[in-house]
Amino acid sequence: MFVGDSLSLNQWQSLTCMLHTANPLVQYKSVRVGDLSVFSFPAYNLKIMFSRNAFLVDIVGTSVGRVLQLDSVRGATLWKNVDVLIFNTWHWWLHTGRKQWDLIQDGQVLVKDMNRLVAYEKALNTWAKWVDTNVDPAKTRVFFQGVSPDHNNATEWGDMSGRSCSGQAKALSGLSYKPGPHPAELVVERVVRSISMPVTLLNVTALSQLRKDGHPSFYGHGGHRDMDCSHWCLAGVPDTWNILLYASLIQN
Repeated sequence: MFVGDSLSLNQWQSLTCMLHTANPLVQYKSVRVGDLSVFSFPAYNLKIMFSRNAFLVDIVGTSVGRVLQLDSVRGATLWKNVDVLIFNTWHWWLHTGRKQWDLIQDGQVLVKDMNRLVAYEKALNTWAKWVDTNVDPAKTRVFFQGVSPDHNNATEWGDMSGRSCSGQAKALSGLSYKPGPHPAELVVERVVRSISMPVTLLNVTALSQLRKDGHPSFYGHGGHRDMDCSHWCLAGVPDTWNILLYASLIQN
């Protein structure tokens, strides 16, 4: 089960396509109910699921509006008894507007807003405590997808035109991204190191930073012609993420 936002969806779609291509004649089923998508191969008794959960922690409707609860993961009941869990969150933490929250609850304190990286780390620590308390490593493998970078600012790779990923046709050369490590990835690494249970970090950030050419660009979101420098074309970068996932799964 992939648990996360639309970048988790990106990787889930990639994996289902790769598995279907590996055995194109086998029967499959694809069903979506609410925020849960299930792609299954009945002949193999296999389900590859995607649970849309943009923040991992809860957003609850209250009399004062939508409250992001940094210390609550009631949605985690869906995560139990799954063989492999691949978590992800970051994409929505810097957004504003109607799809976000109205207030943030940090313990007993309600605030209108706070430093988003600080809030992100508090939420990840809540997720980490859930993993330590609820996961049996003999039955469940846990992964964190890592932080998927965007390419909205072309000046980051030395293009002063600032045209984002528009028209990019080549990956960046070299082994490092000029602006350096992604700040959210540093938070993820710190939290994952704090977990007692075995959790594998799929550190996809650095390799994905080099792929400024890998986005839908002006072909947009789901066929809508608007600029998308956050998600990835398929086939494309998420296939590499899944190769890393496969390598990690067969190590042991």
